[in-house]
Amino acid sequence: MSESRAHAPAIALRDLRKVFGSTVAVSEVTLDVGDGELFAMLGPSGSGKTTVLRMIAGFEQPTSGTVSLAGVDATGRPPFLRDVNTVFQDYALFPHMTVAGNVEFGLKVKKVAAGERRRRVGEALDMVRLADRANQKPDQLSGGQRQRVALARALVGRPKVLLLDEPLGALDLKLREQMQVELKAIQREVGITFVFVTHDQDEALTLCDRLAVFNDGHVEQIGRAAEVYESPANQFVANFVGTSNLISGDISQALVGREGIFALRPEKITLAALDSDSGAGVDGTVSEVVYAGATTRVVVDVGPATLNVTIANSAPDRRQARRGDRVRLAWTDEALHVLRS
Repeated sequence: MSESRAHAPAIALRDLRKVFGSTVAVSEVTLDVGDGELFAMLGPSGSGKTTVLRMIAGFEQPTSGTVSLAGVDATGRPPFLRDVNTVFQDYALFPHMTVAGNVEFGLKVKKVAAGERRRRVGEALDMVRLADRANQKPDQLSGGQRQRVALARALVGRPKVLLLDEPLGALDLKLREQMQVELKAIQREVGITFVFVTHDQDEALTLCDRLAVFNDGHVEQIGRAAEVYESPANQFVANFVGTSNLISGDISQALVGREGIFALRPEKITLAALDSDSGAGVDGTVSEVVYAGATTRVVVDVGPATLNVTIANSAPDRRQARRGDRVRLAWTDEALHVLRS
């Protein structure tokens, strides 16, 4: 293997474009995914993220641009000639086969010897903690267990890259959160590149090393989770990844004291009573209070705008806000992030 290929990213997309009839589904997408990285493609429905995933897998061919895997141009190669496996949201398990049979199926197709198949199936089921369910059928399992079978089946072939298309979308919230932790632990254990598609911002921020934010067929921003959240590139990212108060135009002059477009995260605003020693700030009236368990969201009318404030309910000095209260909002200059349009 040449030195350049040895240090090549696991996935390299260059000017990737996909057109269906008159619809441009993906437009000029360029990104790299590092070897062993857990990478998320995040965006709303129709943003192009799943189409990009399908082009990496080989299920769709690009209209133009290239897909390289480990330094080798894979554009035009069929899926079975790519060292890539995919886990789908619906799991696509064979209902008539046992758990072990489902996991073993791909190895049989590749004509792996029976003893080696048994050993690798056992290792894969141990990894996803389903060794005791090897002889059960998919309809005897919970949704989370079926998801783990699909994961074991994809990993048993030891691909260089594992693609996951909304893998946790069919699970309820509690099970989803549990599976997020398990998925991250499995990826760390096997050490291969994981790329997953999701529209769930919390899932992407929880799981990934880095993420690409998709919108209308192109990438708005690529970066580490904290970077994308704390320093969104534009208004779309600020609004889609988390919640932001967007301040612009005449409102920026009134609230910030200068022109520009600013993103202000709700948790970075402090709320105090007008009669408290709260110093300088913006005065307003509470128009709504929404209790959300760990946090409370307070909507405050400040005259030219409405601002959302998030208060941690565990904070010892938190203020109990009520509709109609007059309050003072304050934030630091560091909390204001300047956006491009």
